[in-house]
Amino acid sequence: MIKAPPRRAKIQDVAEAAGVAIKTVSRVLNNEPNVREETRQRVLAIVKKLNYHPSLSARSLAGRRSFLIGLIYENPSANYIVDVQHGAMARCREDRFQLLMHQVTGRGEEMERDVLGLVDQTHLDGLIVTAPLSESVDLMRALDRRALPFVRVAPNDVPHQTPYVDMDDAGAAREMTEYLIGLGHRRIGFIIGHPDHFASGQRLLGYKAALEAHGIEYHDRFVRQGYFVFESGMDAAKELLTQPDAPTAIFASNDDMAAGVLMAAHELGINVPERLSVAGFDDTYIAKTVWPRLTTVHQPTYDLAYTATNLLLQMLQTGSAPQSMRLGYRLVCRASTAVVHK
Repeated sequence: MIKAPPRRAKIQDVAEAAGVAIKTVSRVLNNEPNVREETRQRVLAIVKKLNYHPSLSARSLAGRRSFLIGLIYENPSANYIVDVQHGAMARCREDRFQLLMHQVTGRGEEMERDVLGLVDQTHLDGLIVTAPLSESVDLMRALDRRALPFVRVAPNDVPHQTPYVDMDDAGAAREMTEYLIGLGHRRIGFIIGHPDHFASGQRLLGYKAALEAHGIEYHDRFVRQGYFVFESGMDAAKELLTQPDAPTAIFASNDDMAAGVLMAAHELGINVPERLSVAGFDDTYIAKTVWPRLTTVHQPTYDLAYTATNLLLQMLQTGSAPQSMRLGYRLVCRASTAVVHK
C-alpha cells in the first residue's frame, strides 16, 4: 500500500504555532517593516521547524508582484554566464525571489521583440540586463516604455537614468599590460574581445595606454580580433605566433581566448611560460583548470551580478533608482607568465 505524502504546512499552521495573525506571518515573510523583532524571530523559527515554503502564486496575489526577476544575456562565454547566474541567484534567494535566465538571440528589432515577449509572458517584476544587451539604446527605450525597472551590468557610456554596475575595464587591461612589461616583455600580442561589447574596446584602450606610457610603439601586427570564445583565441594566437618576430607575451581579452592561446602554443611546440607568457581576463573557472594555470584579471563577475540584483530589489522596494556602483578588480598572477626569455 502506497502511503500518502505528508501534508505540507500552510501559512495558517505557522500563524497558529507562533500565536500571531496570518497577516503578521505574511509581513515577516515579505520582510516588511512594523513587525517587532521578537515576533519576527519567533515566526521565522516556526517557519523553519515546520519546513514551510510560501506559495509563489499566493505571494503574487497578496503583494501584486510576480516575485520573479529576469536575467537576459547574450555573452558566448559559458564560464562568465555561470558566475553571473550564481551571483544573481544568491541575492534573489535572500528575498525569496525567483530568477529566470533567458538567452537572447537576434539583433535590432528581433532582439527587442524577444525581450519584450519575455516580459509580457512572464510578468517580470524587473530585469537584469548584461552586456552587450546592456549597451542597446533601443532596448533601454523599449523597457522605459513598458515602465519596467531594470539594472544594467557592464553598460556602455550612453547616459541613462537607470542604475548600473561595472568595473574599470581600461584600467584593468592597462595594469595587466604593465605587469607584462615589468617582466621584460616588449613584443606583447593582444586579442580583442567581441566587437559588439563595449568592454572590448575599453580593454584595447588600456593595452594601448600601457604601451604608450612605457614608450613602446603600438603595432597592428601584434593585435588580432577575437570573439570571446576558445576557437577565436586559438586562431588568433596561431597567426601571431607564426609571424616573424613573434610576440613573447599574449594578453587575451578573456580567459576562454587565453585558453585557446595555450592550445595554439602547445600545438606549435612553444613552451609556456618559458618562451611565451599568456594572460587572460575574468578569472573564471577555466583559468584555474588549464595548464599552466592562467595569470588573469579577476573581474568580480559574481559580485557584479549580486550587486545588480540588489540594486533592482531596492528599486522594487523604494520605487526610486539607487546610485550606480563600480566594483574593483585585481591581478591574479599564476604560472602562465614569467620573465621574458632572453
